Amino acid sequence: MTAEQIIGLSLALLVMCVGMAGSILPGIPSTPLVLITAIGHRLYFGATGPGNWVLMILAAITAFSLLVDYLASMYGAKKLGATWRGVLGAVVGGLVGIFFNLPGILLGPFIGAVVFEMAAGRKFKEAGRAGLGATLGLLGGAVVKLGGCVAMMGLFTWDVIQRCLNQVPA
Repeated sequence: MTAEQIIGLSLALLVMCVGMAGSILPGIPSTPLVLITAIGHRLYFGATGPGNWVLMILAAITAFSLLVDYLASMYGAKKLGATWRGVLGAVVGGLVGIFFNLPGILLGPFIGAVVFEMAAGRKFKEAGRAGLGATLGLLGGAVVKLGGCVAMMGLFTWDVIQRCLNQVPA
């Protein structure tokens, strides 16, 4: 591997780590950022970037994780009685919660869902169940996105290193 390839791989992994953080932090794309970074790496490095089959697998993982994230959020919310307001409140609460570190990230979606449900006229007990469902759904989706990012980064790194080591010297 050349110094340029090592630096390129390191920078790509750094950007991918931001994507991985986006699995937990709302407002930062997770798996899409990892995929876009892999595509950018391929465009810059050509033959020593990730192969076509790896990019296709990364695209499939991205699509799957986004679908599961959406479905988990909806399922968790609906299973425990949340309305669309509760789901919206959980998203808003998550966005506000990032400004309050880990407690805000964990409690923000719950508080947001409860507040939005109560604003719609639901009683606290019903709103609390809906908030719990919305929060559990968001957390379930975050776990899937985090796992997808880790898998994508591992596959990307393995493929790039293999392709760099197997390149024919000029």
